[in-house]
Amino acid sequence: MDKKNNTIFVCSNCDAQCTKWNGRCLECGKWGTIEEMQNANFKMQNGDNNQYQAIETKKLNDIKSEDVRRVITDIGELDRVLGGGIVPGSLILLGGEPGIGKSTLTMQLAGTVINTLYISGEESVGQIKLRADRILAVQTRHASSLQLANETNIGNICATIEKLKPTLTIIDSIQTIYSEDIAGEPGSVSQIRACTVKLLETAKATNTAVVIIGHITKDGALAGPKTLEHLVDTVLYLEGDKFHEFRVLRAVKNRFGSVDEIGVFEMAESGLRPVQNPSLAFLEGRGEAVAGSVVTCLIEGSRPILVEIQALVSKTAFGYPVRKASGFDLNRLQVLIAVLQKRAGLNLLQYDVHLNVVGGITADEPAADLAVCLAIGSAYKDKPLGKDLVAFGEVGLGGEVRVVSQTEKRLKECENLGMKRVILHENKKTKKQENIKTVEVNNISELIKAV
Repeated sequence: MDKKNNTIFVCSNCDAQCTKWNGRCLECGKWGTIEEMQNANFKMQNGDNNQYQAIETKKLNDIKSEDVRRVITDIGELDRVLGGGIVPGSLILLGGEPGIGKSTLTMQLAGTVINTLYISGEESVGQIKLRADRILAVQTRHASSLQLANETNIGNICATIEKLKPTLTIIDSIQTIYSEDIAGEPGSVSQIRACTVKLLETAKATNTAVVIIGHITKDGALAGPKTLEHLVDTVLYLEGDKFHEFRVLRAVKNRFGSVDEIGVFEMAESGLRPVQNPSLAFLEGRGEAVAGSVVTCLIEGSRPILVEIQALVSKTAFGYPVRKASGFDLNRLQVLIAVLQKRAGLNLLQYDVHLNVVGGITADEPAADLAVCLAIGSAYKDKPLGKDLVAFGEVGLGGEVRVVSQTEKRLKECENLGMKRVILHENKKTKKQENIKTVEVNNISELIKAV
């Protein structure tokens, strides 16, 4: 292979590769970011394999299982999402919209774990202290051992971790950290990848759990390369509307636990407060029974949650009816409206339909279909259904109502919250509750007639 094939050109901003130099990167559009580099595959293709040594392997049965003790925090909802606590040596990525409460949650976490190192590239030590006083982190049981620092050089950060060997290290945020060995400005793809790899190596070597805060893009995805999510052990998203008081912590990747569990928090003046009974919190403040209001039961991990779904149907003032949804998939709403028109005989072509899931939570489970159809039908007929009614079930294109999973757990939660009537699909195997009347329906037509 000649010297020409040994050279490649790499963009320092997006890490795109090309065979010749260009003034502008064809991938990200940045000017003056193309740099000449040596092709790493050249040495692999022409090198001598005898210089490498075979690695030592072990049989699976010969490896003794080590009982790793998780670090239990005082934040029960966070421990639930992580699978029972923080695993030593793990790398956790926390993402969310600006102002949603990422720094607040990590500051509260820092005050509950002994020997924690908090490194910020966005705030000075004095600013971190002001925020700590605001959310009352100094009153937690391990706040006195919290160590603060302001640094953006990944080499200095890793050297500090190796020297102090803290139980937990928090990096706020990964977009502000840079490495002197990598070209490009902080926050670029190459810088984020290199800094994350260095933090991963340091976490495994020192057995220190590291939490890094990441920004998100306009589409709601984590900023940076997709490999960032593959490098870390756990990816957490803090979701919710910043104008609502509730926040939902969700795991989309977890090597040491389930990704089905969620944590529910309430934003208070002193920080994020765990919600022990989400169903009661979401239904709190309901007024008198009005048309278009129906309660449904969602399953988030191992926990059933009751939420209120509201629908408003009004005469359209333009040529095309308007369909709006908050907390529910708009495309799914369009499908359910079409099913109601075709299978239940509701003429919604001249009506605007607005749907809202109360509390800022997202109802993305198929079990919410039946409650959505019922809420739209109630608003269209202008008939209240009462405050003690719950409906859950999946609705097909044929208008049929399908059974959903964990029906008994949903019914038990409805009974605990004082609900009296439940509309669901007929299932002979389901164990009925004594204090709840079940209305079993097979299709949308039966639902409209039954109600």
